[in-house]
Amino acid sequence: MSEQTDVVVIGSGIGGLTAAALLQERGIQTVVFEKNAFPGGSCSSFCRNGYTFDAGASVFYGFSENDRSGTLNLHTKIFRKLGVEVATVPDPVQIHYHLPNGFNVAASYSRQGFLDSLAARFPHEKKGIEAFYRELEDVYEILSALPAGSLEDVVHLISVGGRFPQKTVMLALKTFRSMGKTARKYISDEELLHFIDIESYSWAVQDALSTPLVNAGICLADRHHGGINYPLGGAGSIPDALCRGLEKFGGSIRYRSGVDEILVENGVARGVKLSNGETVHAKAVISNATVWDTYNRLISDSRYRVDEDRFIRAPSWFQMYLGVDARVIPSGFHVHHILVDDWQTYSNLGGTIYFSAPTILAPSLAPPGKHIIHAFVTSETSEWDRYERGGEAYRQAKERYADSLIARTEKILPGLSNAVELRILATPQTHERYLNRYKGSYGALLKPGQNILQKPQNRTPVRNLFAAGDSTFPGQGVIAVTYSGVSCASLVARKLGMPIDYL
Repeated sequence: MSEQTDVVVIGSGIGGLTAAALLQERGIQTVVFEKNAFPGGSCSSFCRNGYTFDAGASVFYGFSENDRSGTLNLHTKIFRKLGVEVATVPDPVQIHYHLPNGFNVAASYSRQGFLDSLAARFPHEKKGIEAFYRELEDVYEILSALPAGSLEDVVHLISVGGRFPQKTVMLALKTFRSMGKTARKYISDEELLHFIDIESYSWAVQDALSTPLVNAGICLADRHHGGINYPLGGAGSIPDALCRGLEKFGGSIRYRSGVDEILVENGVARGVKLSNGETVHAKAVISNATVWDTYNRLISDSRYRVDEDRFIRAPSWFQMYLGVDARVIPSGFHVHHILVDDWQTYSNLGGTIYFSAPTILAPSLAPPGKHIIHAFVTSETSEWDRYERGGEAYRQAKERYADSLIARTEKILPGLSNAVELRILATPQTHERYLNRYKGSYGALLKPGQNILQKPQNRTPVRNLFAAGDSTFPGQGVIAVTYSGVSCASLVARKLGMPIDYL
């Protein structure tokens, strides 16, 4: 069997869904194929025993109501354009850091409050702190003034450059700078520089020297402007809303429909072959898969193969989803936390604990008198390859590792081990299996010294094949992949002769 459509999107991650919904709203017939029975990829939710857990992402930017926020309130603008709503609640603290030597600091919505808390710890670096975070504000102010569009869309670039010549030049110059080198212009205290590293590592899984300044300006400045907002229905509310928008305008998403192959003829993508043998032809194909899955698994022609070492492959995760007695979480406890035991090992696998308790903001996600805890650390499939998946040894290894994480987490939640009433554990193999991601990876990272514009863009070497998601510019994180979807939709729509109004 075969059929024809305008655009096929492979995978319902946020980048692919965003592109699909915007294209369909423009009148371009689009169909999304998803191997699972739910949308969203790592930004999704699942339910167990009355608890609704976030599968991955839980810190969300982009819901500001400020129309002057430019590219940085994309969720608000997209959902408004689609005519759908996502109810959210503001989170006053992005992350509460628990660091070695008794160093604790909460990155609050109040910018001055946050800077004052750092200056209290490092009074000798007060001027340097102000100067460094001012650099991030400068990036934010530039980005918030520019409309979102593809860097490969010549019409868009000419338009933006003509309307904002000075800001465009300034932004271009800043793309050559890293967060870490910029910090070292103003700051010399080693402990404070470690903190700058963990600020970067918290979302980029790289130290500050490896993180582009432009990316840091988005995540670490916008928390004091648009701020962090949590969807009341959990992370899955975001892909659910995009699906509603897609279907509202006549598009479709087909669940339990994995894509086995991108059909390429003479260097041109013609459509896809599904796992059930069906073929779907299209004028354009958008892959939401990682760069390695797209070129090494979905395309059979070895000429397009991408070596693993072309980029740094981000690690995967060991995740722990807990249902707990609510009494273990004290009054005033923040939602998101990061725990570092030792600066020498924070970037090692398992060295940093990421922690969230979203029911503090959205209590309906758990039964009465209960809370959700989601804790996770970096991991690799190679750490778990020696076990047979589903076997008793595999199960016991997961349980032992979870016990060790809970014990470490009791640093901020004493008595946690006795409060757990439900626990669900996921290894990198789980991510690889459910999300179709190469080795369960968080995506492709730039190598130190690479310019952010060297990140893969939306175009690919295969004509009519485009890409979105965390392997493309600007990178990891929900707001970043949302941007990739917006820019991809803009590029594809112009190619099909139906340009989209810029957000």
